[in-house]
Amino acid sequence: MFEPVRAWVAQQIQARVVGDQPDQKAAAIFDAPGPRWFDEHRVIRRVHSDASMFVGGMRALLLQSLHPLAMAGVAQHSDYRVDPWGRLQRTADFLAATTFGNADTAEAAVARVRSVHQRVRGRAADGRAYSANDPHLLRWVHICEVDSFLAAYRRYGATELTDADADQYVADMAVVAAALGVNHPPTSVAELRAEFRDFRDELCTSPEARQAARFLLLEPPLPLPARPAYGVLTAAAVSLLPGWTRWPLRLPYLPVSETMLVRPAGAAITGLIRWSLTTGA
Repeated sequence: MFEPVRAWVAQQIQARVVGDQPDQKAAAIFDAPGPRWFDEHRVIRRVHSDASMFVGGMRALLLQSLHPLAMAGVAQHSDYRVDPWGRLQRTADFLAATTFGNADTAEAAVARVRSVHQRVRGRAADGRAYSANDPHLLRWVHICEVDSFLAAYRRYGATELTDADADQYVADMAVVAAALGVNHPPTSVAELRAEFRDFRDELCTSPEARQAARFLLLEPPLPLPARPAYGVLTAAAVSLLPGWTRWPLRLPYLPVSETMLVRPAGAAITGLIRWSLTTGA
């Protein structure tokens, strides 16, 4: 009875997040022999295999846009309006390769990203130069991802994370960050929080950031039946953002509604995604 629904949801997700040939891609990563950067007991595997990553990924993109140099790189070098799912697929491929692939696969994924970053350079609207391989900007992108994936899992994940688990996740992600060129990435939640405090003075709104937020939240290139579910995911992502980010991105801050309505709806939609990807075949 529910199989057609499950299959449709799974197909919609795989088409946008994984792209073509999802089974072949999965086999190349999960079935390849050899040692991994992270064994099966590490927290990073638990977090990155969960449906809450969809919420965390959206939150990370919104948060990253508040750094004007990082946003300039996206605005000037990304075709996210023409190919909005391409960036998502590349990020998903990278996370899968480094989290679950063997060491050769993980190292090759890092090398590809560093090669692409070599071409992402220019000047922001205020005249400042930027480079995607700048360790400082890499650091900002990294802490946004770690904080967002962790926040989403702790709110919507399938299991509870202890404080020790959360610290282990930050430490696991530091391995990947260091390989990409981040100098001394944070290895605990306390260090992660301190990093955000250090960056606050560099963050501000920009037309590009507001345009990206509007596109991400209000203009998804999706079929009509999928848009309500997407709207719940985006609302869940916004609800996890710190309050100080809302006005710069022109996003609402409605704590009562977020607690009473968005939180249970977010739990329901992540549960639906989890079910669709793990039940049946």
